Amino acid sequence: MELDPLTALSPLDGRYARTVEDLRPIFSEYALIRHRVLIEVRWLQALADYPDLIEVPPLSAEAQQLLERLIEDFDLADADRVKQIERTTNHDVKAVEYFLKERLAANAELLAVVEFIHFACTSEDINNLAYALMLREARGQVLLPALDALINALTALAHGEASTPMLARTHGQPASPTTLGKEFANVVQRLRRQRSHVAAVSILGKINGAVGNYNAHLVAYPELDWPALAEQFVVARLGLDWNPYTTQIEPHDYLAELFDAISRSNTVLIDLARDLWGYIALGYFRQRATSGEVGSSTMPHKVNPIDFENGEGNLGVANALLDHLARKLPVSRWQRDLTDSTALRTVGTALGHALVGYAALQRGLGKLEVDRIQLAEDLNRNWEVLGEAVQTVMRRHGIEQPYERLKALTRGQRIEPEALRDFICNLGLPADVEHRLLALTPATYTGNAASQARDI
Repeated sequence: MELDPLTALSPLDGRYARTVEDLRPIFSEYALIRHRVLIEVRWLQALADYPDLIEVPPLSAEAQQLLERLIEDFDLADADRVKQIERTTNHDVKAVEYFLKERLAANAELLAVVEFIHFACTSEDINNLAYALMLREARGQVLLPALDALINALTALAHGEASTPMLARTHGQPASPTTLGKEFANVVQRLRRQRSHVAAVSILGKINGAVGNYNAHLVAYPELDWPALAEQFVVARLGLDWNPYTTQIEPHDYLAELFDAISRSNTVLIDLARDLWGYIALGYFRQRATSGEVGSSTMPHKVNPIDFENGEGNLGVANALLDHLARKLPVSRWQRDLTDSTALRTVGTALGHALVGYAALQRGLGKLEVDRIQLAEDLNRNWEVLGEAVQTVMRRHGIEQPYERLKALTRGQRIEPEALRDFICNLGLPADVEHRLLALTPATYTGNAASQARDI
């Protein structure tokens, strides 16, 4: 069967293909091969620039241009050629080495140093750096902008609805009121914090040989400072952070840190999706209907909260994968096993589902319309929530059994405004305090929620 969005095994390459297209140039098989080519070329250039390595003299401008074109012009045909070679080598990184040797054979200058391609490297020297560059690109160009867009949308809602009173619900039951904007502000604050953790994770790299000791390097060139050269290559040439102590593999602790941080961001958004689903069910929000869209195959009236359901589902899938990667990748038998290699190939899948979730929530937020009448009616049905305010003022003024008296008046039952006001008037409070309590309504009993929402 021909590969098509309708025949794709993964929904990321089928149903959600357009949503994740920005990840395809970063995490596809083609992208991984291209990044491996880049690392191999940059390593050869670094060796040529090292003055004490006389067997690889400085490269001419022509040779440098040829190497740069190999990176810049690397296309699907090139990747396919690497895969053809791999069918013989049965080793993906060795296939890249042979591909480069094949492409450089026509240039006499580069042919003379062709055996310094992949010099003293293990395949994991190339792979860890390739994945590091891929993750840096995905984080900076795709994930953080998507999170920022959600933070911006939620911030706008926090500011716009800063003063809109809303009945809070603790344990699902009516509780002290808040404002709609303040509830969005809570999410903004949580997301900003998790976003900062995602952005702050150092992306590490190493290029130190088969078990991390520069064994082959020092046998070939015992006089050279290989750790210094390797660090300079990783930091200055690639812009990554240096990990000086490794086995054959970079131990992937930073990957666990990054995936855990992304997962925590996703968890905040799952919490948001479920809350908004509930608020839609309560009627606090309506959803703008899209022309031609159907909510149910049999019930024509329905406008379902599908974007929040889609977001929750995809973020859950993303977190399941991210959690596995964070737990699995830092664990390797002795100096190396291959379980990390196959697991790493799912990074794009994990981040793809996260991106689908972000896009779904963004759509859902864009469809929300506040039902102010429903919010006001819900508040007006629940005057008993003012019991907290009254008993707290009674405590200040030394009135006996304030909590118990309000419990008897309000617990588990509706109370009419007049009954509450009668209760207040018989407390013997100072006139100004009594006036303040009598003026209170569920809609005005929101503390500093509005200012918190405006300040976010």
